Amino acid sequence: MPDSFSNSRILNEALPGNDLITTGLQDLQSGRETIESLLVAIGAPRLRHLGLELPNLLPENPEHRLYALLAASESDSAHSRYNALIRRLVSFERAAACVNR
Repeated sequence: MPDSFSNSRILNEALPGNDLITTGLQDLQSGRETIESLLVAIGAPRLRHLGLELPNLLPENPEHRLYALLAASESDSAHSRYNALIRRLVSFERAAACVNR
């Protein structure tokens, strides 16, 4: 289970995409497969490198599962929504890296 103190040093409301990452961590802890939890699973290697504590068991193939989840609700916009979410993840990762220097 993630250590909330450790994560509190990384998670910062001022960082872009913090809302998605925070929700995704909570969803992963609760075992829910959501857009946010799959996004965190996609970013897991870099997020761990930045110091975030993540659950050991993450969904397999989170990229495909996220796209399928987006397509299930609105297939015409799944591609653009997927790309927008990935951009927000990368923005969070870059901003967190700058803050943690």
